[in-house]
Amino acid sequence: MSDKVELSPDEQARKQRLAIFVASCISLVATAMTFAIRGAILDDLKADFTLDDTQLGWVGGAWAWGFAGAILIGGPLCDTLKMGRIMMLAFIAHVAGVIVTIAAISLDTSIQFSVLFIATLTVGIGNGLVEAAINPLVATLYPKKKVGMLNILHAWFPGGIVIGGLASYGINEAGINGLDLGALSLSQWQLKMAILLVPMVVYGAMFALLKLPETERVQSGVSTAGMWKEAIRPAFILLVLCMMMTAATELGPNTWITPITERSIEGMAAAGILVLVWINLIMAIARFFAGPIAHAISPPGMVTICAALAGIGVFLMSTADSAFTSFAYAAIFAIGVSFFWPTMLGMTSERFPRGGALLLGIMGAMGNVGVALITPGMGAIVDATGDPQAALKYIAILPAILVLVFGGIYLWDRSQGGYRIVELDTPAGEGGGLVGSGVETPEEAPE
Repeated sequence: MSDKVELSPDEQARKQRLAIFVASCISLVATAMTFAIRGAILDDLKADFTLDDTQLGWVGGAWAWGFAGAILIGGPLCDTLKMGRIMMLAFIAHVAGVIVTIAAISLDTSIQFSVLFIATLTVGIGNGLVEAAINPLVATLYPKKKVGMLNILHAWFPGGIVIGGLASYGINEAGINGLDLGALSLSQWQLKMAILLVPMVVYGAMFALLKLPETERVQSGVSTAGMWKEAIRPAFILLVLCMMMTAATELGPNTWITPITERSIEGMAAAGILVLVWINLIMAIARFFAGPIAHAISPPGMVTICAALAGIGVFLMSTADSAFTSFAYAAIFAIGVSFFWPTMLGMTSERFPRGGALLLGIMGAMGNVGVALITPGMGAIVDATGDPQAALKYIAILPAILVLVFGGIYLWDRSQGGYRIVELDTPAGEGGGLVGSGVETPEEAPE
């Protein structure tokens, strides 16, 4: 007689949903660790590959171009290739990009910069494919609490940066200058890159064993033509422009903060990565509380306040002159940018659910176009002025614009009776789709 307890269908579905969510979080940790470790090794790459700061900016931001293209193409392909296959392609791109980055230094100097750029681009493609799949996946799994669950999911992006940043700092502090296994010899920065393979293999193995649901848009029966029509709505286009500015505000400074701190702040020559870790630790914790905050003041109201804090924080960071002020001003900036990315995705999915994975893909893609443009732009400012901190001052312009735009959206919503969520007709039950009549319902309605 077996003692095995049979799970009910609901319990089985809940267990499967949790496993998919955990795998999604680990894939985002892998994505974030590429960001943290790349930031930590920028000056190593500059020295070993003989790059100027503008070239360093292009290499540092190359991932964003790959991310943008992959998420834009991968978003709509979630419905045809299916999300499981998208995640396997992400795994392949991630592993290939890491290995080629490590190997690039052994190539002829005439092609090193190009290969390094392409390798970082490939890692970015992996990042974009991950985002293309996990955003509509989580929106499908948790249709009644998209903003909250997308923020919890994306808490693991700054969480992954903390993990990657501490791993990098730990290698430095332990005096580990590399790894020599005879046939395989890695320098310190190559060893840091190799660490990325650990979470990549874990998420790849998990998704290979999991069965993923159809997207919310497919379950609800919205046609492909109906999905594409959502992309040209003026309100969505406005959100896209805001996404470019929010992403540039968050990830531009995050890309450059390690070298800026190490070059500019006395006593921080080897500890700039800790400022990045500090910023992202705050972001990770804050995102777990996004759902209740958004419920209390609405998503547009929340990001209006965030934009104001981000602008103040990044401007103050440009004036930091000590370790204390670096961390203090970075904390203000971190609180400000905490909710930007996932809340923008959540608002898109809640207000334009018929757009499905396509609209989420467009948002992610254009967000990364903003990052890809701002990163070398910051490098060019550093080259032109000789002052790393000057680049941060210019970033403050973007959140100032966002305060006006998000504030206007918030006031418009108030005049129309409050923030409203559009629901679609899909199979009943959490994770099976939304329950509703395809009409708008107040955000404050009980779940």
